[in-house]
Amino acid sequence: MNQKIKALMGTVLSLTLLFAGCSVPASNTDLSENKINIVATTTMLADLSAVIGGEQVTVNGLMGPGIDPHLYQASAGDVSLMQKADVVVYNGLHLEGKMGEIFENLTRQGSTVICIEDGLDEDKLLAWEDDSSVHDPHIWFDVLLWKDAAQTVADGLSKSDPNGKTEYQENLSSYLKELDEADIYIRNRAAELTKEQRVLVTAHDAFQYFGKAYDFEVRGLQGISTDSEAGTADVSELANFIVERQIKAIFVESSVPPKTIEALQAAVRSKGFDVAIGGELYSDSLGDEASGAPNYILTVKANIDTIVDALK
Repeated sequence: MNQKIKALMGTVLSLTLLFAGCSVPASNTDLSENKINIVATTTMLADLSAVIGGEQVTVNGLMGPGIDPHLYQASAGDVSLMQKADVVVYNGLHLEGKMGEIFENLTRQGSTVICIEDGLDEDKLLAWEDDSSVHDPHIWFDVLLWKDAAQTVADGLSKSDPNGKTEYQENLSSYLKELDEADIYIRNRAAELTKEQRVLVTAHDAFQYFGKAYDFEVRGLQGISTDSEAGTADVSELANFIVERQIKAIFVESSVPPKTIEALQAAVRSKGFDVAIGGELYSDSLGDEASGAPNYILTVKANIDTIVDALK
């Protein structure tokens, strides 16, 4: 009898341990494994993907603050990260100029790829310098155009993950209101400047959408892509423009070395006029946590504050 009881107890103990062993992985499962894994190229798109995706997603950004997407070359680790992702988000319009083939390969392999360019109305896009068939990629400088980017991400995530559609669309609705408020903030601050004061001179020609949206004349020392370099003639011509218009300040950019603007400042000084460097603008990336502008809305507000305060 004792042996039967011992045997029965042994069986119960074995079953208990078996079920306990089966329950351990479930109780320790990382909830992030159930989330949609997004890889976004730029800081702007990583921020946008996180806002729209909310609790349903985890986001990895390839490029950190201050990184220039025009010149960025993906590493083998970047490619592997994108291949393993549930969704890849990129700007398009040749912004990630050295990564085009990677996105094409991902699409051919059946990966879910959201290209912001695909969701934009071509009539709202500006030409890339003098070529009307190629468009300026710096769309985030027009906050209302960035609303279209937000819609594109929400639609792409909803299609990729129908179960999360309700949350994506709710997050989109809330964010569109925040973008409208940011747009109003920029317009109100810009209104502090006279028409003559609204001249923005920067390191490269990234702010044309900003200029069109908020009524600024914009001049960049380099072209739309930082892949191009400003020559002596470019510096001299822009220096003459600054002297002629008596422009108070010019601006460096967080993702472009300051030497070009410093050379422009020196050229202006050689012509008998002093122009200040009015501060640093965030152009092809957002700020970091230490900057106080780690997301899109804080970044665009920081930019207009820097511009207006320097040009008033």
